[in-house]
Amino acid sequence: MAKLEAYDLSRSAWERLIDEWIFCERDRAILKRRLLDGITFEKLAEEFDLSTQRICAIVYQAQDRLFRQVEKNK
Repeated sequence: MAKLEAYDLSRSAWERLIDEWIFCERDRAILKRRLLDGITFEKLAEEFDLSTQRICAIVYQAQDRLFRQVEKNK
């Protein structure tokens, strides 16, 4: 999977892209905390009262959608 560092985008640009392409408010918050703040899956699970497995699924699905859009618009 692509990493943020592979793209020449600022934090605010990533925030705008996440806001634009991730439609669920909770998923946007989770993805921002994971990708932009580096919070672990375990801490996110505690913070959002979800299982670690569910957090992983949300992050992987959301970042897949996000990176596909970034690649399309390169």
